[in-house]
Amino acid sequence: MGKLAFLFSGQGSQYVGMGKQLYESFPIARQTFEEANDVLSFNLKKLCFEGDIDTLTQTENAQPAILTVSTAAYRVYMNEIGIMPDYMAGHSLGEISALSCAGAIDFKDAVKIARRRGQLMQEAVMAREGGMLAIIGLDRKIVEAASKQFSKQGNLVVVSNSNSAEQHVISGHSTAIEEAGKYLQSIGAKLIPVKVSAPFHSPLMQPAADKFYYELQEYKFNDLNVNVISNVTAQLYPNKDSIIDYLVKQVVYPVEWKKSMDYLDSQNTEFAVEMGPNEVLTKLMKKNIPYIKTIPTDIDLNIESLKKEIKSRKYVPPFILRCLGIAVSTPNFNWNEEEYQQGVVEPYRKMKEIQENLESEGKEAEISHMKEAIDLLLHIFKSKKTPIEEQKSRLNQLFLDTNTQHLFTKQQFEDKTLIL
Repeated sequence: MGKLAFLFSGQGSQYVGMGKQLYESFPIARQTFEEANDVLSFNLKKLCFEGDIDTLTQTENAQPAILTVSTAAYRVYMNEIGIMPDYMAGHSLGEISALSCAGAIDFKDAVKIARRRGQLMQEAVMAREGGMLAIIGLDRKIVEAASKQFSKQGNLVVVSNSNSAEQHVISGHSTAIEEAGKYLQSIGAKLIPVKVSAPFHSPLMQPAADKFYYELQEYKFNDLNVNVISNVTAQLYPNKDSIIDYLVKQVVYPVEWKKSMDYLDSQNTEFAVEMGPNEVLTKLMKKNIPYIKTIPTDIDLNIESLKKEIKSRKYVPPFILRCLGIAVSTPNFNWNEEEYQQGVVEPYRKMKEIQENLESEGKEAEISHMKEAIDLLLHIFKSKKTPIEEQKSRLNQLFLDTNTQHLFTKQQFEDKTLIL
């Protein structure tokens, strides 16, 4: 069976009204916006739903806003469908969203990181006007050659994004971008201004990258629960210790999106879900790997469409994988870090080891494995202070989703505090 990937939106996908349908339709989306509001100490929800586009597009606002909408979409998906992906990838800012949803960065920390990243990137060019311009219809080598031709001391332009074989973005000083753009247009390119307020992924961002490095030292990073592809290398993050290095490099290095999608293709990915506002990455997938069907969560919510699509592709999750998905999607009401580490992180890690061992041996879970996973899941519920009714609902859904309800009876849980 082919693999499943989640793609997380980057800056430029923002629009006024983004996330509103999610907020109005799903309690967990409302909770996500409320968490972000608390962290930022301003009304992010109002900015997303009612603000003006110029204010929303400011880098320091757009980055936490898009991250919040993307996380809300992911949480809704996990609550409503719950099939864990094999891979995650995020476009620029979206990489922070992916890392957060993969469990490596706490959401509240991710909001702070995105906000600060945006501030630093904006400050880096306060005194030197800059921007970005999409070049459509030309090969990367041609765009790179033109960028070198029109770059000079104090007037820089570089390739900052490679989104598809014929879609690239240049970034740098406004004058150099304009000159290179006019030339590329004269030889057949279509030009599209990018809705950002700074020359991202260029050497002009080095001051921001230097400061960002020290900012990231203040945060704790966890092991990744899902494979995440780096924009810088177009390969998987090797471990949590690479997060700071990769995120700092990402500020000044080009976004290797086409190569990242090629990696998904090489891993037999057949289906992807875009988490976040708009459908930019869905359209790019059609250009890069058209046979990897991609559905955006932002178009009429698409939750029901996703359910039907996944069912039609027979993405019936193995029992342990579904337990992992439930563990991730269940809201946490316990903010004691030591209790969370022992009661959530450790049981999750044990559950993941069970699944990895089964996969390495080419086996399916037996009743003994399932019972152990349920024990670990109950421990996670207890540590997260999950209400009893929600525990019952999630366990019953587990059995329905994995078609295992016939294997478990009330008697099998008589020795537990939770009776189904």
